[in-house]
Amino acid sequence: MADKKEKNYDNPFTATITGILDLFRKHEPAGEVKPTDRLDGKTVLVDGASSGLGFAVAVEVARRGAKVIMACRSGIPAKGEEAKRRSGSENIHMLPVDFSDLESIRKLVSDLHDQFGSIDILICNAGIVPKKSRKTSQGLEEMFMVNYFSKFVFVNLLLERGCFNLIHPRIIFVASETHRNPKEFDWDSFGVYKDYTIQKSIELYGYYKLLLTTFAVELSRRLNQGSAGFPVFALCPGPVNSNIGREAPKIFQPLMKMIFAIFFRSPEKASKPVIYLATSGDVADKTFDYLFLMSRKEVNEMAADPGNGQRLWTLSEQLQKKLDI
Repeated sequence: MADKKEKNYDNPFTATITGILDLFRKHEPAGEVKPTDRLDGKTVLVDGASSGLGFAVAVEVARRGAKVIMACRSGIPAKGEEAKRRSGSENIHMLPVDFSDLESIRKLVSDLHDQFGSIDILICNAGIVPKKSRKTSQGLEEMFMVNYFSKFVFVNLLLERGCFNLIHPRIIFVASETHRNPKEFDWDSFGVYKDYTIQKSIELYGYYKLLLTTFAVELSRRLNQGSAGFPVFALCPGPVNSNIGREAPKIFQPLMKMIFAIFFRSPEKASKPVIYLATSGDVADKTFDYLFLMSRKEVNEMAADPGNGQRLWTLSEQLQKKLDI
């Protein structure tokens, strides 16, 4: 019943207000990010790392001793050089990827395998909120592709190619509390391209975050059958002062920038739950965890349902085969 009372992200206005109010509510922290939580000897891949939350995460894990691979659509090599300056680490590398293009994802996996061998931690951060629907080269809707389906393809290709170091690996998905908004799954239209405008973007953003969260829970089930050892985490960082709203109508952008700057958290502060899940020994033995800001929460009951997880996985596999990936 709690989920039904939390559907306050249905449009840009209520999403912004709810995000601001969330920052002022009291939250019981699940733990703390300690200076002693290090990543020396670990290889961490952060996608969507050229700006905002992803860039802040890349800088911080580099500071903590990790070899960092920034997977980005833009900003190569300038953002990598900036990350080196900010972190004080030279052990930062960049690989190009366009998560709206399935062939680009396949190339990323191949380049990663050939150049770096394996990774210890994957942080799936890339996401978009477009002002209208756009069709990808494979005929899918771009936000569906970037915010959900690319994650399914990417993670499974990494697993198939043996790209994870299986000694204490972790997979972390940047999800959202908006995953609680949808009332049901639209299984019949899974993967079907549909036109929409900005009025529908926030609603669909929440729906694709529901798909992502459901996938994260189901992935954990499959990776940890019979024994624990491959933690899968998801989190909502809360409202972040980033450029995710760059496609909002120009007339609203000055107001949005002002509100974001005053009320939303900086990417550095918002990265705290990501860093905690990537570094802390507190969660090393967990198979799944979900954090909102730094508080532990249960995911939406639809995302937690094994039947929904199985159905989403099956439909995703079928779509992948249809596209001959």
